[in-house]
Amino acid sequence: MLGNDNDDDATKRRNNHHEADVVVVGAGILGCAIAVALGKQGRSVLLLEKSLKEPDRIVGELLQPGGVSALETLGLRDCLDGIDSIRVQGYEVIYYGDAVHIPYPAEVGGINSGRRPEGRSFHHGRFIQRLREAARNTPNVSLVETKVTELVSSDMTGQILGVESETEGRRDYYFGHLTIVADGYASKFRKRFIRHQPVSRSKFYGLELVDADLPRPNHGHVVLGEGAPVLLYQIGTHETRALVDVPENLPSASVARGGVKGHLRHTVLPALPKSVQPSFEAALDRGHLRSMPNSWLPPSINKTPGLILLGDAMNMRHPLTGGGMTVAFNDVVLLSELLHPDIVPGLHDTKKVLRQMATFHWRRKRLTSVINILAQALYALFAANGTYLSIPPYSSKKRKPPSTAY
Repeated sequence: MLGNDNDDDATKRRNNHHEADVVVVGAGILGCAIAVALGKQGRSVLLLEKSLKEPDRIVGELLQPGGVSALETLGLRDCLDGIDSIRVQGYEVIYYGDAVHIPYPAEVGGINSGRRPEGRSFHHGRFIQRLREAARNTPNVSLVETKVTELVSSDMTGQILGVESETEGRRDYYFGHLTIVADGYASKFRKRFIRHQPVSRSKFYGLELVDADLPRPNHGHVVLGEGAPVLLYQIGTHETRALVDVPENLPSASVARGGVKGHLRHTVLPALPKSVQPSFEAALDRGHLRSMPNSWLPPSINKTPGLILLGDAMNMRHPLTGGGMTVAFNDVVLLSELLHPDIVPGLHDTKKVLRQMATFHWRRKRLTSVINILAQALYALFAANGTYLSIPPYSSKKRKPPSTAY
């Protein structure tokens, strides 16, 4: 087993021979976390990433309290420091102008009983760079900038042995007893190993608002009105993210009506809280509009020897509830427990690893099934259209929306 080498020999094998216990493809949210977790257990880890430049994305910016807790369990909570992150204390749901305050529920029992947990929101790229820094500083982990192009497998058994990559124009190879693929929502390796493929029926269009005046500071905002949901949450001292869900074939976003920008200006803007409208309109005028598909992908059991698919490469849900990173960090906590050297001494024992992956699939459902179902159900409700699907708006003269509606 490679892990039996002393630290110096293991480092030489990683750097000179590109051999390790584990090869991780993708130094994003999950990839960095699993590399740190396994490295701390004494596993030799090669963490591969095609570009170590700070990423610039419009999702993966709000970490719910369950994710913060998992991050703390992994010893990575300090990655939330020094990036101008914002404390999040709950949500404000605004339904046709009527607001419902939904704070995170207070903890019950234990030393923190009565305290309300906090989430964090931030610039995605800054958080990723802190995670990469943590991985780079973890003993037994080598972070390498290289573009993985293929998975290397045994012609006899089909077992995954490692990866082929391209580094500064030259071909490279990296080998390990276990290859963990965490290359994100647009995974290039998913189709070969997973029967289900992502389904996307809408996109989030993102704007960055400057000095927005949110109705309730330190809270995520869900705005419901004409059209699909809008999310608003602060990601820095001066920056607020606006994410607008635009379903496919939306009439108000047709070319004849000015496309997506026309929909944002004429349908979304008037439905926003008055205090937010000036900063939203200014961001729209600046024109830096980006999009991401909102995808659904049910989880699958990893059955290929030598390979584990994780993160968005294996399981996705609508990002309306901001549960993706919470799922990822809790998956890392669970997987690192199941693959601990006390339980699986050698990762070359592929049969034992596969048995643990079956256990992983069913045990993760305790958390992820709730997040997955909630995300899809709430989106189906909030984005409903048609006479029998949408809920008529409340007026100020009628009863207020119930506090249990979310």
